Amino acid sequence: MKESPLINKSKEFALEVLKVCKELRGIKCGGVLINQFIRSGTSIGANIREAFYAHSKADFVAKLQIALKECFETEYWIELLIDGGYYNNKKIQEKCIEIKKMLIASINTAKENMKWQVLKLKMFFWKMAMFT
Repeated sequence: MKESPLINKSKEFALEVLKVCKELRGIKCGGVLINQFIRSGTSIGANIREAFYAHSKADFVAKLQIALKECFETEYWIELLIDGGYYNNKKIQEKCIEIKKMLIASINTAKENMKWQVLKLKMFFWKMAMFT
C-alpha cells in the first residue's frame, strides 16, 4: 500500500507528542495531563493506520471518525498545556489542526464516494427491473 500523507503526518505528529511529553516530564508537569496527551496524541495515527486496512468503506469512515475524535481531544490537551503555561511552542497545535482538517476532508470525501456507490447500485437494479 502506498503511504498516504495522512498516515505520514499523523506518525510525525505522534513522535512530536512523545518529544513534548519528554520535555514536560522534565519540568514536572502533571503526570495525568501528560498521560492523556500521549494517549490521545498517539491514538490519532493508530486509528488512521487501522482505517487503511478496514473491512469496508463504512468501517474506513468509522475509524477515521474515531481518529478525528482523538484529534479533538488532543487539541484540548494542547490548549491546556499552552494556556496553563507548561508549554509555549504552538507548532504542535498547528500540526494537530492540520491533521484535523485532513481528517475532516477525508471523511467527507469517503462519505460522498459511498453515496455515489449506493446511487450506482440503485440505478443498476432499476435498469435490471425494467428489462425483466
